[in-house]
Amino acid sequence: MTNHYKKSIYLFVSLSLLALTARSQSNAVQTKATLFEGVIVAGYVDKGAFINCTGPAIKFSKKPFAVLLGLLPSLRIKKDKVAAAAPQNSVITPNLGVGITAIYKHLAIQVPVYYNTKTSTRDGKWNPGIGIGYKF
Repeated sequence: MTNHYKKSIYLFVSLSLLALTARSQSNAVQTKATLFEGVIVAGYVDKGAFINCTGPAIKFSKKPFAVLLGLLPSLRIKKDKVAAAAPQNSVITPNLGVGITAIYKHLAIQVPVYYNTKTSTRDGKWNPGIGIGYKF
């Protein structure tokens, strides 16, 4: 991960948690584990796209805000950039990511991180992304 992405992720997490910890008289921050939250997200990561839903997560909520930290079952959409005669991966592949999702009413913004495994030409590494979605 580049230093720019790390700073962006730290800022996003800090602002999300700050919004949740702002106290009001009427309701307090609630924390609970969830299996599925009903959020669908599309976004960009590592020169490709992803579509995911939120999976098992820890949810911090204070109406109308919520922040989820958890697993992201996904479909990654990325075409290999190799010679035409060389074997290629499928354009759409299932993947599991991890990340943070901030929700305001029905709008969801997500910072996922996906792992690309080591190949004969590249080292394995974590790739951060960004996505926007809808909470049903």
